[in-house]
Amino acid sequence: MSLRLGVNIDHVATLRQARYREMPDAPQVEPSPLEAALEAEAAGAHGITAHLRADRRHIVDADIQRLRAEIATPLNLEMGCTEEMIGIALRVRPASACLVPEHRQEVTTEGGLAVASQKGTLGPCIERLQAAGTRVSLFIDPDLEQVRAAAELGAAMIELHTGAFANAFGAERTAEIARLVEAAQLGQQLGLQVNAGHGLTCRNLPELFAVPHLQELNIGHSIVSRAVFVGLRAAVAEMLAVMVHYPHVSHPGNRH
Repeated sequence: MSLRLGVNIDHVATLRQARYREMPDAPQVEPSPLEAALEAEAAGAHGITAHLRADRRHIVDADIQRLRAEIATPLNLEMGCTEEMIGIALRVRPASACLVPEHRQEVTTEGGLAVASQKGTLGPCIERLQAAGTRVSLFIDPDLEQVRAAAELGAAMIELHTGAFANAFGAERTAEIARLVEAAQLGQQLGLQVNAGHGLTCRNLPELFAVPHLQELNIGHSIVSRAVFVGLRAAVAEMLAVMVHYPHVSHPGNRH
């Protein structure tokens, strides 16, 4: 199985909200997250990711409804583990939901879930979503304790937070790659689908390819930034052209 790309369209919505935060549905509003998703699909993206935050700072509820109705590839809903978001996910029924930590002051998600210390909260959320047919992923740092906890809770997938890898250089990056390798190996052994995301670019992907068992990368900022200069279809195509060189054969996890 080849490495799949999920394109995160949050930053398209951020650009829209910079001018139209109080009127995201007005007819003159641009850019459209849905149009961006359709462009990404046309370029070969395997899925679309969108994060519906509690404060609706970029993606809003109407975006999720439109995406679910219009896109042809799977919708991955990034969300906090709250009753409000669970209710939305149960109504929308995305193909997958990635549970992420959420802090109001952060610009973007800055760290992984502390799964091991939140089992009582995360467990029922995972059960409800997966019972409704939505596969659940947990966004975690490449920490073995968190990988084990994700497996114990019955999540179908983990998404390894690659932010520290992306922001490190030299010996520090080498150490982060080693952490990611260990986490991916353990996740595969425990039957989890192993995905990765945050801070990934065409430039740093070749180094990430040392990590085995990866099945999906969720990438947003780099693609949207590149699209300013070459267009969204070309930006997605460039990322896919790098991803085809992933040297490991991906095997689906055994869960759900």
